[in-house]
Amino acid sequence: MNKPYTLLTERQKTLIVNNVLAAVTDINKLNNIGYHFLYLSCGFIAHYNRYGFINYYSTESLRDDIITNAQMNQWNNFHLGDRDYDHQMEKKEIYNRILVGLGAEYKASNWLRYY
Repeated sequence: MNKPYTLLTERQKTLIVNNVLAAVTDINKLNNIGYHFLYLSCGFIAHYNRYGFINYYSTESLRDDIITNAQMNQWNNFHLGDRDYDHQMEKKEIYNRILVGLGAEYKASNWLRYY
């Protein structure tokens, strides 16, 4: 039986958000914390490993892909009482913090973009 997921601390969430935002500006700043969040929690392709991911996004826009994938990363198919609901909502919260940091905010089914 799998052990229950332990929710992240506020510090851990902040580390993820800050690293992903730094990587948007300079992909070489992506560390394992940001990489694992993006590919394990957000559906990004792993590109074999972090170095492959960095190599791919050295010529592609990580910012654009984060914004493009925002709707899929809202986990609206989970409802209170569902197994793993808290974990999915935690991922949603972190992803939305990243979006706000990028100047793009997801609200309901509408996009509001601020640049």
